[in-house]
Amino acid sequence: MFMTAVSLAVAAIPEGLVAVSTIVLAIGVQKMVKKNAIVKRLPAVETLGSSTVICSDKTGTLTQNKMTVEKIFINGKTTDLEEIKNINEDINKLIYANMLCNDTKVSNDGTLTGDPTETALVDMAFKLDFDPSIYDRTPRIAEIPFDSDRKLMTTVNEINGKYVVYTKGGVDELLRKCNSYLYNEEIKTDLENYTKTIYKHNENMAKEALRVLAFAYKEIDHNPNKQEIEELEKDLIFIGMVGMIDPPREEAKKAVEKCKTAGIKTVMITGDHKITATAIAKKLGILENEDEAITGLELEKMSDEDLEKNVRHYSVYARVSPEHKVRIVRAWQKNGEIVAMTGDGVNDSPALKTSDIGCAMGMVGTDVAKEAADVILTDDNFATIVSAVEEGRRIYDNILKVIQFLLSSNVGEIFVLFFATLFTPLFANMFGITDITHLEILLPIHILWINLVTDSLPALALAFDPANSNIMNRKPAKPKAGVFTKGMTWRVIYQGCMIGILTLIAFIIGLATTTTAIDGLTLDQSKIEVGQTMAFITLALSELVHVFNVRDNTKSLFKTKVFNNSKLILAVIGSALLVFIILMIPFLRNIFSIPVLPLGNILELIVLILSPIIIVEIFKLLKINTTKDERE
Repeated sequence: MFMTAVSLAVAAIPEGLVAVSTIVLAIGVQKMVKKNAIVKRLPAVETLGSSTVICSDKTGTLTQNKMTVEKIFINGKTTDLEEIKNINEDINKLIYANMLCNDTKVSNDGTLTGDPTETALVDMAFKLDFDPSIYDRTPRIAEIPFDSDRKLMTTVNEINGKYVVYTKGGVDELLRKCNSYLYNEEIKTDLENYTKTIYKHNENMAKEALRVLAFAYKEIDHNPNKQEIEELEKDLIFIGMVGMIDPPREEAKKAVEKCKTAGIKTVMITGDHKITATAIAKKLGILENEDEAITGLELEKMSDEDLEKNVRHYSVYARVSPEHKVRIVRAWQKNGEIVAMTGDGVNDSPALKTSDIGCAMGMVGTDVAKEAADVILTDDNFATIVSAVEEGRRIYDNILKVIQFLLSSNVGEIFVLFFATLFTPLFANMFGITDITHLEILLPIHILWINLVTDSLPALALAFDPANSNIMNRKPAKPKAGVFTKGMTWRVIYQGCMIGILTLIAFIIGLATTTTAIDGLTLDQSKIEVGQTMAFITLALSELVHVFNVRDNTKSLFKTKVFNNSKLILAVIGSALLVFIILMIPFLRNIFSIPVLPLGNILELIVLILSPIIIVEIFKLLKINTTKDERE
């Protein structure tokens, strides 16, 4: 009874499950690195595969982050950059503002380094033949850096002995700081009337998916002190606007479409104008109707309760501040969604921490953002997030395959030991065994060998299993449902019982076919050891065959690519060889108490070993292999 208890304990505990599951995650993380996604925490892989909402920045993530100025608005009209031939004084002031209110670094060979928006402004100036030596002749003596709340940047430059203030930023924000405007080299004060023209042209450019920046200036009579710098952004003179395009990534459009089929909601969050954001979102397929877009100002007027109720309706958030991202994430989470959030700035770190999966930009992201994130995207590409989600699903599926394989094998072992022990007196009477002291179906060493050696290699090889064809055509898993759904529980139980019954049949056949004593053994011992050997071989090899059943719970094995996981094939062959080594080497046969089997049993063993494929195929055909999973 003690040995039986040991055998049951060994059979009940899937010794390799924890190690194999961890290795599966680690291998998956390595594969993600090759796809430009660095995962900082192993558990994040599972969460990635369960993501239901992806909140993404626009610039550089959904778009190419290659800004190019296409249009200029000045003196009441919009002109294509290519059509500008004569540089008048007004355009000259606009170009000066573009170049001087700018942090782009210009190298000796003309290479531009800096924010793509700012490098596009300097590039525009160079296209209009402006001399880079302007920076030497117009030193910056003060500045107010860009701020996400103000949405403005201001510099003070000394030009020919004069002090000139240049400010750039969003059209709405800049106009609030102006009291006059430049028109045909004259400064006019009827800004209220001119504002209608500005907004009309701003809207037209935004509808063409152009990002619009406005520029203003004023002259002051002295070098401002610290107190005066804070008052520079008022009573400005409006100069004009530039419209620049940041084309959507082609791969991002395909990734958004893939998200739709996968049941994942894509949300764009940007600081751009609502019209610009809407135009880009339509091109990418993120939204269909304009009422699915909302601005940060409208968001501020909305209570957390209202946002929670209406968050599913919005696909685009424009003119938002980083703190708005936290509210958006929490609203989705309160609706039971798993949220992935992208970010690159210091102010994005709270949202990255709040989200279920924080994805920081590897190229332009700050160290603070990377520290707060769970995943770092080395190419700052939205398509990489979707690839990571797909990889996360594959890893999660493979872990489920490992669990199903190991637990069904353990259930089979428990089934065998339980019923073999229960029916020991019956077997003794049926086959004329008088000494039932050693009438065990399996020895502890048999079960240990199967669990630790035979099963572990195929389970580990399942980590390399490619994704099923429908992996991005199904809804995300529901984590609250857990691993043991109705479908998983049913498969583990019936497949375990199947393996157990086949092993019992092998044991009975072994007891029945032995009519003569084996050298050195009594007749009773001969029957028991032949039965044990039949059971051991059937259990070990039928589990190796069964590993192919768990690769897809719906498709027939004969309709899938059986040989597309070479590591699994090698693992099965290697595990089978380990079993045959025991059968072939006399020294090992003695340790495992395994005699040479009669030739008549070989055919019966082959049928029993291959039976799991036939049985599971019948279950798949009758659609009994899957019941409704709560997580699917």
